[in-house]
Formats: sequence, structure tokens, C-alpha cells
Amino acid sequence: MNETVKVACVQAEPVILDRSATIDKLAALAPEAAQGGAKLALFPEAFVPFYPSSRWARHLTHWEGNAKKTFGRLAEQSLRIPGPDVDRIAAVAREHALWLAVGANELAGGTLYNVLLLFSPEGELVVHHRKLVPTNHERLVWGHGDGNGLEAVATPLGKVGGLICWENLMPLARFALYTSGIEIYLAPTADDSEEWHVSIQHIARESRAYVLSCCVFQRAASFPPDVELAEGAELVGRGGSAILAPDGSYLAGPLWEEEGILFAELDPARLYEERQRFDPAGHYHRPDVFEFSVRGS
Repeated sequence: MNETVKVACVQAEPVILDRSATIDKLAALAPEAAQGGAKLALFPEAFVPFYPSSRWARHLTHWEGNAKKTFGRLAEQSLRIPGPDVDRIAAVAREHALWLAVGANELAGGTLYNVLLLFSPEGELVVHHRKLVPTNHERLVWGHGDGNGLEAVATPLGKVGGLICWENLMPLARFALYTSGIEIYLAPTADDSEEWHVSIQHIARESRAYVLSCCVFQRAASFPPDVELAEGAELVGRGGSAILAPDGSYLAGPLWEEEGILFAELDPARLYEERQRFDPAGHYHRPDVFEFSVRGS
């Protein structure tokens, strides 16, 4: 990372269970991020076409009823990679000269995956990472990912990579990013708890990187009326997006209970300053004691 760069977290609600309309919304918000000066914009976990909340769990476990129908509807509205909808997202990145990071549901064969996609300003898909372990109720929806995408990629902005939601609690997954020299750490999530912020503050301090955490914002009223949801609060996901410095301090956010775009400027000097005393894969690592490797797909 050689120059100060402006980045954005786009906390937006998808058009739930409508892939095309959600990509339309992404295409409308991306230029707002670019016009605000951002060179990189991150959207929430599973943004396309939505995040299946834990409030679904009691429906998805049923053999009968609407569970199969609802799962089938999500599958039908998920991304095929490669495919024309991915090309649409790539075109948005290209049109607005953005590094564009998007959480999505991917359909491959008959299995759904929770994925993080990173597109270059040229429209190239440079990161395609599937969440390694779906959390709790998510195992009723998504399959297990693999080792692809567990590294930071070199960009003119710096080295960029990321993990999805509670993957960020997996020490070895984090260390895979550290060994590749990550400087801008993407952490899209559906965790809208205060405890999540304890975790991302720790990750910023541990990685000595800038952390962008873009969180799911969804309202029960936004779901199609024929989609069952467990009774509960109006907000299915209350957001909490934030951008953190390498010392764990907040540069922007957290943003709660509304849509919005957070901006922050990332100064490379702070990376070097914070790594004086601790560099997890550098002078504070002991490769003579520990061995580490990542297996791909």
C-alpha cells in the first residue's frame, strides 16, 4: 500500500429474493460510492439475493410445508458463476472504475454456497471465495467451501482479501490472509451484535490491517408476503457496518438500523507504524517453530 486510498462500506438492503432487481440496486449505489471518492466498495454478506436469517431455521428443518419451495426459490435467484448476472456486476465495477466486493449466494450444481466476490476496475473477477464453514442454521442452506480465495491479492490500492462472517473467528483462515501480506481486510457479515465489534477490533489489531465490515440490513416487511418468517422484531438484520484502522480504532461507523454508505481514508503510514511492534506473519512469527499451509479446492 503506497498511497492514501478512500474506501466505502455500502450498508444496503437487497430486493429480497430478486436477483436482477438486487443487482439493479447495486448498480445504483456503486456510483454513489465512486462519486464519494471511493476506489473500493464492499457490500454485505449474501447481498445477492439476500441473507437467509436464523429466523428461517424452524421452517427449513421441515420435510413438508414451504421449506423446499423457499429453498428452491433462493436457489433459482442465486448467481451462477460464470454467468450473465456476474457479467452485470463486473460491468458495474468497470463502468465506475471500482474495486467492487460483493457477498452473494452461488448455485453450483444443486448446492448453494455463500461467496465473497471481488471484481477489479477492469471487470475481472479476481477473488471467488466460498465460505469454509456455514454457521449453525446456515448449514441448512449452504455447502462447505474450499481453500480458494484464502489469500490477499495485490492491487494498486494495496493487498486486498477477506473472509465471510464467522470465518473471521477461524484463526488459521485469518493467518492464511496474514501470510499473504493483507493490508485491506474485507469482513462482510450478518452478525449484527455488539460482540461482533469486539471481534473485528481484535482482528484489526491482530492483522495490523484496515478492516471493512459491511453488515446485513434487512426488514421483515421487505420480504415477499408468501415467504414465511418466524415471528419477531421488524429488523431481521440491523446492520452495524464499520471501517477500522490497524490499531482497532473506528474510522467510520458503526451504522445501525438504516441504509447508508460509510467512507474512510486509509493511510499507508498507519500500516507501517502499527507493524513496528507486531507483525503476525513477519517479525512476530516463528516459522522455525510453526508450519502452515493451505490446500486449494
